[in-house]
Amino acid sequence: MKPESLAADKACSNGLRRRYPRRRGIRHAIPEKTDSQTARLPKGSPGGRPPGFDEERHTKRNTVERTINRLKQSRAVATRHDKRRHVSLRTATTAALVIRLRT
Repeated sequence: MKPESLAADKACSNGLRRRYPRRRGIRHAIPEKTDSQTARLPKGSPGGRPPGFDEERHTKRNTVERTINRLKQSRAVATRHDKRRHVSLRTATTAALVIRLRT
């Protein structure tokens, strides 16, 4: 099963990481590095067109990433290595509730 879309940061903006999802028909939200952009622009048309970038999707990725990092700040979530899935889920849910109640 292929994913609907892919979101990554500027570190993953090289050609291979853009071509693979494009060949498989997966939309991506990977911003272009500024040095890549400045190298491409003087070449004109042979430099290629700018890669597609969905800023709204990238913003949502950032929000999800910050939320996960906030969950990881909870020691109970960060250090648990439970054998059972329902125990891990309860720990993460409790941490999420505590974060929600504090904000």
